[in-house]
Amino acid sequence: MRFVPRFTDGQAYSERLGKIVCVGRNYADHARELDNPVPSEPLLFIKPATSAVPLESPIETPAWRGEAHYETELALLIGEELTHATADEAERAVVGIGLALDLTLRDVQSRLKEKGHPWEMAKAFDGACPLSPFLRLSQVPNWCALSFTLEVDGELRQRGEGADMLFPVPTLLAEMSRHFTLEPGDVVLTGTPAGVGPLTRDTELRLTLTGGLVLTTRVAE
Repeated sequence: MRFVPRFTDGQAYSERLGKIVCVGRNYADHARELDNPVPSEPLLFIKPATSAVPLESPIETPAWRGEAHYETELALLIGEELTHATADEAERAVVGIGLALDLTLRDVQSRLKEKGHPWEMAKAFDGACPLSPFLRLSQVPNWCALSFTLEVDGELRQRGEGADMLFPVPTLLAEMSRHFTLEPGDVVLTGTPAGVGPLTRDTELRLTLTGGLVLTTRVAE
């Protein structure tokens, strides 16, 4: 069943989920932990709508394809069409803010990178994008004040601050819109901080976002 974007009050968003546009290495500390160069411009890739699942559901990955890693990210729900937008126009187009896990088949990704191939086989599989409900903008402080965390079985693994992004949200959205149109119902993932790691069966993940979003999920046995 196709994922339906919803707000934290349970109301479904009026548009169908579109593409999920992601940015790699938007936190310098994460780029360094994987021995990747820090980019001078956004590194973009896309997950299909079929990769999205409710974050609250048990997380399942294709274990036969190797190790899967969690990458916690701020997720933005787009409410207006953006093409060659300014940063101000891009910022006004966001109608919801939530959290996502950019699940990555790390072994597969490493093989693809060695060959200079795209990453989609490691990033776009069914279930590769658990998504939370979205907070409305009235519930969220300014971009620089946003922060989120991930705990695994009660241990803090990731902490992200909007102020630490290499490319802040309005700048990032405007840059994306130069390359392809963002449409209502699209979701943008804004990169992950340091602390990524492998998913372990039957562990509990707890995600929090300033503004009052707290979610708990488990990795399937």
